[in-house]
Amino acid sequence: MTTTPITDQLRRPIRDLRISVTDRCNFRCTYCMPKEVFGDNYAFMPARELLSFEEILRLSRLFVSLGVVKIRLTGGEPLLRSNLHELVSEIRSIDGIEDIGLTTNGVFLGQQAKGLYSAGLRRLNISLDALDPEIFGKMNGRGTKPSLILRNIDQARDLGFEIKINMVVQKGVNESEILPMAAYFKERNITLRFIEFMDVGNDNGWSLAKVVTKRDILESVQSVYELEALGLASQGEVAQRYRYKDCQTEVGFITSVSESFCSSCTRARLSSDGKFYTCLFASKGTDLRTLLRNGADNSMLMSVIKDIWELRGDRYSDERQEQSAASRNKISMSYIGG
Repeated sequence: MTTTPITDQLRRPIRDLRISVTDRCNFRCTYCMPKEVFGDNYAFMPARELLSFEEILRLSRLFVSLGVVKIRLTGGEPLLRSNLHELVSEIRSIDGIEDIGLTTNGVFLGQQAKGLYSAGLRRLNISLDALDPEIFGKMNGRGTKPSLILRNIDQARDLGFEIKINMVVQKGVNESEILPMAAYFKERNITLRFIEFMDVGNDNGWSLAKVVTKRDILESVQSVYELEALGLASQGEVAQRYRYKDCQTEVGFITSVSESFCSSCTRARLSSDGKFYTCLFASKGTDLRTLLRNGADNSMLMSVIKDIWELRGDRYSDERQEQSAASRNKISMSYIGG
């Protein structure tokens, strides 16, 4: 079941699919699920509202037939979804899939890494915003120490996983951790990616004044290390890549705020309850779960997906400075997947 790959209004193909497998998370990170909003009594989705693995696989095959070659599993915290290795194994078997990755906070990786690797997963993006226990504990909202995450990173690396570390940098919060993080992961030959604090959703208190830009972070790193710029790894890649001149270790910068990459965005998103979103900063999605459960055949589902993507004109980061964009009601990152 293959068709001609589709493109949107800006001639951007659909190549990457982010699938949120749960809206739940064990952390309450200040930039994603602040505990003031997502308290202990917060009502997450009941299991019946989540897409089943069978439904995820059916939709994944349809997206692949329209051009998707890369799938990333996200959340919430995806390792809270039971038997996730089974889903990984099934996605790996889809003809046309070139890559599957997983984004996680790493807390449960120690128990699940072997099973995920055996299922065919090879790439991990692990969120870690500081090495300082006090700073990290405050940022994750649970007091969790970085030592646990670091042990699990070492275990995953020893198993053979390719690992990237994601660090969200916020002014006045963890700027002091830029160089310690760079030194730690440079020594271990693990790519560290600095992410500008983004206005995803409406709950994280974002303002431009809290953003540490790529330029500022780069200047900080270059005050100690010599870097050389690299090209993009693949079509649709969002990280600006650099390499330390004295080794092969890379660092990356995700610059949604200061240097928009909307023009090359090839990502579609599927929420844990089956809504299809065409942008991380979207206000609404299209309900595919209801169509699935009401008996829609593959032809109808493909037609809906195709029509939505071909009408896509999203370029939120380009428009961020406009009042109409800045005041837009946006879906929470924990719901849509980062």
